[in-house]
Amino acid sequence: MSMKPDELDALVDTIAERVRARIHSERVGPVALPAAGHGAWYDESSLRAWLSQNVARLGSDGSTPSGRADLATRIDHTLLKPDATRADVVKLCDEARQHNFASVCLNTTWIPLAVSLLQGSRVMPICVVGFPLGAAIGALEIDMVVNIGALKGGDHDLVLRDIAAVVRAAQGRPVKVILETHLLTREEKIAACALSKAAGAAFVKTSTGFGGGGATVEDIKLMRAVVGPDMGVKASGGVRTQADAQAMIQAGATRIGASASVAIVSGKVGSGGY
Repeated sequence: MSMKPDELDALVDTIAERVRARIHSERVGPVALPAAGHGAWYDESSLRAWLSQNVARLGSDGSTPSGRADLATRIDHTLLKPDATRADVVKLCDEARQHNFASVCLNTTWIPLAVSLLQGSRVMPICVVGFPLGAAIGALEIDMVVNIGALKGGDHDLVLRDIAAVVRAAQGRPVKVILETHLLTREEKIAACALSKAAGAAFVKTSTGFGGGGATVEDIKLMRAVVGPDMGVKASGGVRTQADAQAMIQAGATRIGASASVAIVSGKVGSGGY
């Protein structure tokens, strides 16, 4: 089997349209994925066929931000440590206002405080969730983790329905799907990106920042190649310097997740696990 980039685009678009139709009709049950005769993209042999094409397509906005202000608007200023205090969250929000970051990314318990602290600013509060909570407490974007066990077990229909359900529960709020790329094979990363696009997610994201691993230029290029130019790609985990952030953006990232956000925009060396 040989699949060209334009054929991959058409197939992913077909799957996405089927998911949208299912969500619109509120039907219950598995989504009808393409039959083998239509290019069973979700089996191992088809995924390997994609890889044989060297996934050469790279979508981006065509430029790399030249100033710190532009870079700041691409950063989700992040604090997800389980022992974070109210004072830590206040500091995070103050920094986000000062530097005009895209958002603050917090555990759900801190979202009401962040909404209050960020009122009147352009900084968005974002919470991370499992499924399907978070859409009704003030967050304007939702980050979820893909069902890694189902993905690695080849249950792509379950993964697809899980993401689509979160998208539906978010009620129009953009959903980012975290892949935990360090746990996945190349084929699994491709499948996760295609499933996320088909389910209507707004972003694919590399990592939670917990349990090892993080963003790599290679993964960002692969993710961008699969989802095309219309979805967001977020690099998170291990991005600690301005050079790190610029490299991820050059590779195709449209958003950066970092706890070293201030160090990144000030040109200093940051620290932290996210």
